[in-house]
Amino acid sequence: MNILIIDDEPYLLEKIQSLLVSEHYTVETAADGRQGLEKIWNDTYDLILLDIMLPGIDGLKILAELREDGITTPVLMLTAKGDIEDKVKGLNLGADDYLAKPFSPAELLARVRALLRRGVTGNPVIEVGDIRLNTVSREVTRNGQPLQLTAKEFALLEFLLHNRGRAVSRFTLAEHVWGDNFDPFSMSNFIDVHMSKLRKKLKTTDDEPIIRTIRGFGYLIDRDGK
Repeated sequence: MNILIIDDEPYLLEKIQSLLVSEHYTVETAADGRQGLEKIWNDTYDLILLDIMLPGIDGLKILAELREDGITTPVLMLTAKGDIEDKVKGLNLGADDYLAKPFSPAELLARVRALLRRGVTGNPVIEVGDIRLNTVSREVTRNGQPLQLTAKEFALLEFLLHNRGRAVSRFTLAEHVWGDNFDPFSMSNFIDVHMSKLRKKLKTTDDEPIIRTIRGFGYLIDRDGK
């Protein structure tokens, strides 16, 4: 499970990260709102721990933007404030749970586990236009017709669908699919070769490629799949 923590308190950030890593979660961190938002756009997470009071962009604005863009990742709001108004605002904007500082490690872990279980039992299907991708069964259909994708093609499509409506750089895609094994010098054409094969499998007889090339940057799937 991949968790992102966005909090500007260095000591607390380190403590939460250490606690979650000790429970065998994969954890990334961001110390301000802009950095956190950038990480969200560039990767996918199973859970986001989000502080309300952040430099750059506050947590409520980040949450509002995520939900407006259709990102349904569970969000646990963290705040030093005990004001009920902040809790109500966060929940109304789409937060899944709320935890006021200071909190015990046991309470935090209980909330994290509950939200992750909820996420696993939620809808695993991503639908954009006539494309339907099941993140659990790893089945993909277009216009009801099954598509046979390789593991790399599936990973490329899944990442673009998660980021639908937003251009994704070639490097970010390659890093997501190949991870630390990606060498931008010796493997620079890998992304293009796999993308070409994926486009051919997605293409129908009379439409434009659903994956658009953003010249000099990367690729984009429009929010409505057109």
